[in-house]
Amino acid sequence: MFSKRSSAFTGPSSHSPAEPAGVSPLETIKTLSRTVSTVGRDAAEVRGVIEDTKKHVQAQGETMSALAGELGQVQRSQAAITQCTQQTRAAVERSRQALTRLDSEVGGIVQNLKQVEDAASQITKIALQTRLVAFNASVEAKRAGEAGRGFGVVADAVKDLAAQVESSAKAIMSTVTTLDTRIEAFSRELRSEGNAGQQRGGIHASFAEMEGDVAAIDQSAQASQSTMQALAARVESAGLAVRRVMSDLDVAFACSDRFLSVSETLIEQIAHSGVEVEDSAYIRAAQEAAGEIASLLELALSEGRIRSEQLFDTNYRPIAGSNPAQVLTGFVDLADQLFPAVQERMLQLSDKVVFCIAVDRNGYVATHNRAYCQPQRAGDVVWNTANSRYRRVFNDRTGLASARNEKPFLLQTYRRDMGGGKFVIMKEASAPITVNGRHWGGLRLAFKF
Repeated sequence: MFSKRSSAFTGPSSHSPAEPAGVSPLETIKTLSRTVSTVGRDAAEVRGVIEDTKKHVQAQGETMSALAGELGQVQRSQAAITQCTQQTRAAVERSRQALTRLDSEVGGIVQNLKQVEDAASQITKIALQTRLVAFNASVEAKRAGEAGRGFGVVADAVKDLAAQVESSAKAIMSTVTTLDTRIEAFSRELRSEGNAGQQRGGIHASFAEMEGDVAAIDQSAQASQSTMQALAARVESAGLAVRRVMSDLDVAFACSDRFLSVSETLIEQIAHSGVEVEDSAYIRAAQEAAGEIASLLELALSEGRIRSEQLFDTNYRPIAGSNPAQVLTGFVDLADQLFPAVQERMLQLSDKVVFCIAVDRNGYVATHNRAYCQPQRAGDVVWNTANSRYRRVFNDRTGLASARNEKPFLLQTYRRDMGGGKFVIMKEASAPITVNGRHWGGLRLAFKF
């Protein structure tokens, strides 16, 4: 039997004003209610699509930021190559001018070339990472559909340019290897005995070859730098585009949110008018179920089955290994005992009813309907999201509004995530649950259009 707490919502008055010929005001209001309901459904769908697109674009933005970071590392490595090349040239010149100090200068050349080789190796690694990041960006762009087409082009260009950077770095490493061989031969020539004039002539020839090698390294470095500048420009352009799209999506999302709120407000006002509309039965059922839950909780308190601090406990304790995250609190055992009798009966109201749950003020669902109280499967997030919806906090826009609503009832339209990329548009009637004058949470009754 339903509690007398549910008298806040009543049906239409039996005394109606005189109706003019043609369509009656009552029928007009009902038609308006159906129209506004359809508008609300469309607004919820648009809001959901925009929200999904924002997630994809945000992922693209994060990818672009990662690319910018990789490019920064490459540019620093290129600067090191330029510096080392200049030092090598200086060392070669000093060696040519002072053969008596060749041993130490050759040592400087070897050290500088080692730095060049290390920097080129680093560029090769970073270029490979950049190509991987660009590939991920391309995947995110394809997921975003039409909104990501431009970013897909940029991602492909980034991948190609990264390959060019890697090729330039490998060319530098190959030249350094050749130069190392020549320096070794040069060192042997310095240490050898024989005609001094012939020895000095060979040394000068070796210097000429080294200068050519250093010039080749510098040329490869310049080519790599030009490629990197083009790459950085493309990434910066893509980053700006992502930020513009995010800004536009924020505006569109806010507009759709306001549009949905207006629709919900109109539906509520029509329901408050007392006219019997399609949502009236669900509103009454939510209020009655909320009253029943409140009475059961009050009785449990009076009988000492639970303490007040346990009933209003918000110290949510994580359940290890759960994904999505599940938590425990002080009233879960009592909820398991009391809530199903009310919640399961509400499912029989109509084949349109999807779920009926009692939640605390933070949107925490201790006990869901039995169909959604399945134990989680390790590693199967998609299945868990759809079937293990108990012991979870639903503090999204709809969930938190229902949980904290203290008006006689609240009617909302939203898109529910069923897991695995599946969504369904539904309505929800909610009513506050008040225990001994203290707001505990809300009763959420969701139903399909």
